[in-house]
Amino acid sequence: MSTLLEGDLQMTLPPAASGRKFDGNAHGLSHCMKAVDFIVELTDKVLFVELKDPENPAALAARSEAFITEFRAGQLDNDLKTKFRDSWLYEYAQGRINKPITYLVLMGASTLSDAELLARTDALKRQIPIEGPNNQPWEKPLLTGCAVLNIAAWNKALPDFPVSRVSV
Repeated sequence: MSTLLEGDLQMTLPPAASGRKFDGNAHGLSHCMKAVDFIVELTDKVLFVELKDPENPAALAARSEAFITEFRAGQLDNDLKTKFRDSWLYEYAQGRINKPITYLVLMGASTLSDAELLARTDALKRQIPIEGPNNQPWEKPLLTGCAVLNIAAWNKALPDFPVSRVSV
């Protein structure tokens, strides 16, 4: 099994999965395109994974609180949408969109409730948009699913991809 590491969070991948770091200099176009943190390929689908970790022990407490307040207010939705779209466009242009894609946002914030995570998931689905005009399915879907999860919800929903803190 391999692991993907971002700051203080690590995700363990099951044997049938392969993952790669995608943001930063990994795709070579960070000057004009945003990117999700990781792309994980499975036999039947691809996961685009974005991690946000306001509870990272190295983060300043005041900035962590402000980040969570901004998240709850939907002020990060546009950035999360753009990360998905730019990553999708990049992978499409590279000829790698050949499986269904699921977009997962992992929030390292234990204070977020299930209702808050669901509200942000619904907002993100509208921003991307997961449905086409008049809420009808796209002829060629952009993605098959989208979810915003904290660590507890992630580990419950995706037990084959456990996430843990490195510092614990």
